[in-house]
Amino acid sequence: MASHIVGYPRMGPKRELKFALESFWDKKSSAEDLQKVAADLRSSIWKQMSDAGIKYIPSNTFSYYDQVLDATSMLGAVPPRYGWNGGEIGFDTYFSMARGNASVPAMEMTKWFDTNYHFIVPELGPDVNFSYASHKAVDEYKEAKALGVNTVPVLIGPVSYLLLSKPAKGVEKTFSLLSLLPKILPIYKEVISELKAAGASWIQFDEPTLVLDLDSHKLQAFTAAYDDLESTLSGLNVLIETYFADLTAEAYKTLIGLKGVTAYGLDLVRGAQTLDLVKSNFPKGKYLFAGVVDGRNIWANDLAASFSTLKELEAVVGKENLVVSTSCSLLHTAVDLVNETKLDDEIKSWLAFAAQKVVEVNALAKALAGQKDEAFFSANAAAQASRKSSPRVTNEAVQKAAAALKGSDHRRATNVSARLDAQQKKLNLPILPTTTIGSFPQTLELRRVRREFKANKISEDDYIKAIKEEIKKVVDLQEELDIDVLVHGEPEITMQRNDMVEYFGEQLSGFAFTVNGWVQSYGSRCVKPPIIYGDVSRPKPMTVFWSSTAQSMTARPMKGMLTGPVTILNWSFVRNDQPRFETCYQIALAIKDEVEDLEKAGINVIQIDEAALREGLPLRKSEHAFYLKWAVHSFRITNCGVQDTTQIHTHMCYSNFNDIIHSIIDMDADVITIENSRSDEKLLSVFREGVKYGAGIGPGVYDIHSPRIPSTEEIADRINKMLAVLETNILWVNPDCGLKTRKYAEVKPALNNMVAAAKLLRTQLASAK
Repeated sequence: MASHIVGYPRMGPKRELKFALESFWDKKSSAEDLQKVAADLRSSIWKQMSDAGIKYIPSNTFSYYDQVLDATSMLGAVPPRYGWNGGEIGFDTYFSMARGNASVPAMEMTKWFDTNYHFIVPELGPDVNFSYASHKAVDEYKEAKALGVNTVPVLIGPVSYLLLSKPAKGVEKTFSLLSLLPKILPIYKEVISELKAAGASWIQFDEPTLVLDLDSHKLQAFTAAYDDLESTLSGLNVLIETYFADLTAEAYKTLIGLKGVTAYGLDLVRGAQTLDLVKSNFPKGKYLFAGVVDGRNIWANDLAASFSTLKELEAVVGKENLVVSTSCSLLHTAVDLVNETKLDDEIKSWLAFAAQKVVEVNALAKALAGQKDEAFFSANAAAQASRKSSPRVTNEAVQKAAAALKGSDHRRATNVSARLDAQQKKLNLPILPTTTIGSFPQTLELRRVRREFKANKISEDDYIKAIKEEIKKVVDLQEELDIDVLVHGEPEITMQRNDMVEYFGEQLSGFAFTVNGWVQSYGSRCVKPPIIYGDVSRPKPMTVFWSSTAQSMTARPMKGMLTGPVTILNWSFVRNDQPRFETCYQIALAIKDEVEDLEKAGINVIQIDEAALREGLPLRKSEHAFYLKWAVHSFRITNCGVQDTTQIHTHMCYSNFNDIIHSIIDMDADVITIENSRSDEKLLSVFREGVKYGAGIGPGVYDIHSPRIPSTEEIADRINKMLAVLETNILWVNPDCGLKTRKYAEVKPALNNMVAAAKLLRTQLASAK
């Protein structure tokens, strides 16, 4: 019985690739140094899977930024602004597309389906001259083969690539991206031919868009594409991999009808209903790559339950045609539980990271082949039973409080227009008020203090003193720049943890934390998602001390900074033994306690970030309404008890918000700051189409994920575009997101130009009256 892994984490067990990338970007190391780190990581990944007994090992899933950008490079689809003149695409062009450079902005970045991973969105049009411009897929296959590992090269499928793209600037929004299929298939044929010549016997096409709600025209594109590729694919075993949700009956019929295809990879964790389709109709002689080991969470697989499912499938597809697999790439999990030395043994026994999931896959495959490891299965069963019965999982008081939420929609008593009037009387802000989203750069000095505090080389008093000094610097800088509503820069968060969600989770009950449980979000950006293993509550205030300290340093309004319940949920590894909405309501009640304590402490502006609300939207439209109902309700719970004069902000970033704008309005926040600049200002189109928004809104005026510094004129132009569709009295001026990934040399001039642009527009508006 064979085993397969869809994909594997690429950062390394201790973020080796992250540090190599950042060193290269900072010009502290060479391209050769970066390539050496990458080659070592690839080699160790292939060896690990080979040693574990995996038969179908993927290659070309390693990426320096993201796999969709790799496909863009392979197809030579470089936007003209990057000045690429043909030939093999090198790091300069590749990273300029991903991050921008001194003269041009980066390409748009958005969420990969409903995950916290991001990809660079291809910009396409009728005039793109596609060419075979990156031989990475073939090079990595050869690299693995030279190490004695015969891999399955993985490519983003041609139809999914086009469906995940967008029309380039200047191209009609109605342009059919699928019309480009005849232009990109010749390049796919070149790649396939080279892989065949290099000795590949299998090839994997990832076509995850098959799980979306696709009309017949889009489904027909899959049929057309693989009809065209059939002769080129002859002699290869072809796996079409889908993941993240069920297939509709129409999509499943299309999938199993594709010509030249040998095998189908299905997510049987998030797509459990697909099992019924398989049982009712599976093509004879084809392989089923059964994704029974969860690639998106860190809970140990219930081996007995998975084995039972596999035995059912074995009766349908045949013993020799069933391959045990992960539900999706393991990119979305942490790397190796072995590196976790501080997790207590009970919780650790409930978990499986990527390395452990590889072992689980192979153990299931061996069990199906009659070589069941009884000790391994017994230990797994004991861990499953321990988790179900552990008293630390359940808190009756929390469950009772969450159950009591039913029957109210938890709206504030006064409408937003009246609240904004009351807040303006108290805050006395100018038109086009300026603010930032929360974090400020993490300096070398901050990192030094963090290391020393962790190592017990400095006292807690010295640590607090250092934090206060950093807050004072950030407050003074904002006053110097003349920003209207200030933030404290979150040094206590960037020093303690690398992610706000982890910072808050650390102070809530029901959460566990890792030392090296890093997961890639985009590029070199990694996060350590907390693990929600039990009922959630807030034992004590979390941010009140720091927010009060910062407010005491200035007469200007100081924002209290919190992460919202939906974002904490979506950016954590969530317990899978109760519905997600129940866990979200528990978190909402904990954040509500914090909001009310901040208000009592004199904080008049409180930001509750819901950066990941859109990200959690189910892939099926039929499931949208239920998710949005409980997600938006959870946000309202957090602030339903504050006074009219307390201004509630929220922040969202890097997603397509236009299709949920009415739910965003229903959140009933006083002010929303929202990503706008990197997505080519598509957010503004929803207001051009007539949607009325009466609360405060700050579409981002510049992209903080690029080192590029925008000019005053450029920012003023962006603000003018916003004023064309939004009322002057509701518009805020702010960056796209927090600033902790940037350097002060970039932040200071960018913010200076932002404030100057706001003042310029205020003067022009005043003179026009």
